[in-house]
Amino acid sequence: MTQTIRPGTQPANPRAVERGRRPPPPVILLGGGANALSVARSLGRAGVEVYAINDDTEYVRYSRYCRWIPVPGEAPDSWARFLLGPEAAPWKGAVLLACSDPALALIAEHRETLAARFRLDESDPAAQLCMLNKLATYREARAAGVPTPRFWRAETREQVLALEGSLVFPLIVKPYFTHVYERRSGLKFEKVDDFDHLLRAHEALSAAAIPTLLVEWIPGPDDRLCSYYTYLDGEGTPHFHFTKRVIRRFPAGMGNGCYHITDWNPEVKDLALKLFRWVGLRGLANAEFKRDERDGLLKLIECNARFTAANCLVARSGIDLAAFVYNRITGRPQPPLETYTPGLRLWDPVRDFESFLELRKRGQLTFRQWAASILHQQTFPYFQWSDPMPSLVRISKPLRDLRGRRARP
Repeated sequence: MTQTIRPGTQPANPRAVERGRRPPPPVILLGGGANALSVARSLGRAGVEVYAINDDTEYVRYSRYCRWIPVPGEAPDSWARFLLGPEAAPWKGAVLLACSDPALALIAEHRETLAARFRLDESDPAAQLCMLNKLATYREARAAGVPTPRFWRAETREQVLALEGSLVFPLIVKPYFTHVYERRSGLKFEKVDDFDHLLRAHEALSAAAIPTLLVEWIPGPDDRLCSYYTYLDGEGTPHFHFTKRVIRRFPAGMGNGCYHITDWNPEVKDLALKLFRWVGLRGLANAEFKRDERDGLLKLIECNARFTAANCLVARSGIDLAAFVYNRITGRPQPPLETYTPGLRLWDPVRDFESFLELRKRGQLTFRQWAASILHQQTFPYFQWSDPMPSLVRISKPLRDLRGRRARP
């Protein structure tokens, strides 16, 4: 059941009130999917009032730890109007956390005004906006000496035609701002196998006024993907080090990770920190790389300055990013984050089964191999016994969609 409650109508931590202490400041989560749900659960269990502003299809709204703020209109413009307008007055002094790229861009662009109303994490808005722009990300990585795939600027058809003799296939037609294209099409990029395919894909994005670049496709399976997470303070000092890698994605080769495992990879740590320090990132920072089997180098895929979809795995391993960020913003004491547990897994059974079917069709994975790979203790992105409603709503979605189709004349 969705809760829509104004702040202060129900104490977030009754025991704190009984002892005469002021309850902790509430938090507003802006955007996000599984990551927003993970943050809501973490802070809600700690006694913090958690509110969400998001698309009404996101499962965080069904969490027992979250209260929904309905904001009508097209996101993220409607979010900005609400947060900057008089309707947000009851939440003055709340912590505002970005859980998506549109939310990150909104806070960066309106940081000064928002900071007068809400509590924000420390950041360098220019660096964050730079990392949202994929062309700027690759250019800064190259300047910092961090390996990247080959890439080409391709804003116009003339630029693409001029590159015909120098391109390698397959390659990716990637928007500068992934979240803009994803919101319109449901896709992060287009993979093309030849020049004619490239021209068609580029024409479609150009017609939608979406600037693009072309990026070399790095061959190799998805388990070559690895990530690094940290938090950089005002001096650029990292407060912890965390790495993980992908086991499988769906769709294979181009989708979001559906099976992850924590590990320790000092090489990805060193490369990511080199990039973060070069661009001046502050606050949460994550970078994903892929090992290129042709030359053995780790090459940058993307950079995120926010909570990611694997946030619940990071927390389960011993690094609760939500609590860490909230405590820094509100000045609450917290122990240092020094260690985490390697070998823990994050498994989305629905998406991973679809990934298995795809890989089996290609002859790359048998049922026995897939079954053996999942026979481990798992963390799930949506399901928790203590908060089952988000996963129940997610599981029921195909049935609700089917009923809706049958009900149409």
